[in-house]
Amino acid sequence: MLHVNYLAIVIATVANFFFGFLWYTPLFGKAWAKELGIVMPGKPPAGALAKGLIMNLIGNFLMAYVFAHNNAAWSFVPGMDQASTGSIIMSSAIFTWLGFYVPTDLNTVAWESRSWKFFAINTFYHLGCVLIAATILTFMK
Repeated sequence: MLHVNYLAIVIATVANFFFGFLWYTPLFGKAWAKELGIVMPGKPPAGALAKGLIMNLIGNFLMAYVFAHNNAAWSFVPGMDQASTGSIIMSSAIFTWLGFYVPTDLNTVAWESRSWKFFAINTFYHLGCVLIAATILTFMK
């Protein structure tokens, strides 16, 4: 049976929610909107904004929940108990990002004709999310 810390999952969910706000609002919001063809300053209707925030929160929870289970499963690999905290965080985050997020983000360039700038904004956001989750989940196991 895999042990996961549900409090850590909730904290990772909330941390990534706020990280997403920072990433897509003051840091890269204008560039991201420009790449999507959204005219600024535009504010979505309240209902659309609420829907987006709720969907983002659910997505952050699912990512943290599954990531916690993946990390718990990897803890049974021989030698993992001797690995440094930093190497556990980096390897779990980097491999998850490379295997699951980068291919999906590349498809936005290949199939949706999105720019490499759009790719970079989104994929480095995803890397930040898995690094945040990996850090919280590792320190709170």
